[in-house]
Amino acid sequence: MTPLLATALGVAVVAAARSTWSPCGLSMLSTITPMAERARGHRYGVTATWFVVGAALGGLTLGAVAALVAVGVGALGLSTTAVATIAAVLAGTAAAVDAGTFGRRPPFFRRQVDDAWLSTYRAWVYGGGFGWQIGVGFATYIMTAGVALTALLAALTGSPPAALLVGVVFGTARGLVVLLGAGLRSPAALGALHARLDSLEAPVRWGVTVAWAAVAVGAAAVAGGPVAAAVTALAMVAAVGIAIPLAPRVAPS
Repeated sequence: MTPLLATALGVAVVAAARSTWSPCGLSMLSTITPMAERARGHRYGVTATWFVVGAALGGLTLGAVAALVAVGVGALGLSTTAVATIAAVLAGTAAAVDAGTFGRRPPFFRRQVDDAWLSTYRAWVYGGGFGWQIGVGFATYIMTAGVALTALLAALTGSPPAALLVGVVFGTARGLVVLLGAGLRSPAALGALHARLDSLEAPVRWGVTVAWAAVAVGAAAVAGGPVAAAVTALAMVAAVGIAIPLAPRVAPS
C-alpha cells in the first residue's frame, strides 16, 4: 500500500465520521432504530443491513467516478514530488474551508433524503436507497470539505482499483454509523445519544480541520522537506487564526 493510498483511506474514514453530524446522518439515527422499525412492522437488523449495503454501493459509485479520473492521472505519469504537492494544496484547502477561513464553512448542498419513502416503500428500498444517498457523499448535506478531498486523493492515486477501494471505504464507514442506534430501546436513550453527539460536534469539527492540516503538512514534507512542511504549518495556523474571529458569522453546522 502506497503512502498516498493509506492517506486517502484515512481521510475517507475521518470524512465519513464527520459526516455523521449532517442532518441526514442524525436523521438516520432517529429513523432507523429498533423502536422505529418495530413500529413500522420491520426488523431493525434487516433494514440496517440494507442501509449499510446501500451506503457501500454509494461509496462504490463515488469510487467509480474517482477511478475514471485516476485513469487520466495515471496517464500523466506525475512525479512523487508533484503528487505530494497537489495533495498538500488539496488538504490545506480542505482545512481552510472547514475552518471557515473564506467566510463560510460547511454544510454545503443542503439536501435531505425524502422521509416519505418510509411510508411508501419496503424496508429494503428505503434502507438501501437512504444508504446509497448517504454513501455517495455528494447527494445530501456535505459537512466537510473532506468529502471532496477523499474523492480527489482517490483520483490522485492514479490507480482505478485504489480509487474504488477508497470510495467503498468511505461509503461503508458512513453506513456503519447507523449501528450507533442498535442498542436504543427507549426515547430517553435516543435523546441521550443525540445530546452526546451535539456536545461533540464542535470538538469533532475542529479536530477534523486539524487532521486535514496535518495531511497538508505531511504531504508538504514529502514534496519539499522540512522547510516546506514548516511553511505549510505556519500557513495552516494563519488560516485557522483568520477563521476564529469569523466563526460567529459563518453558517452553523
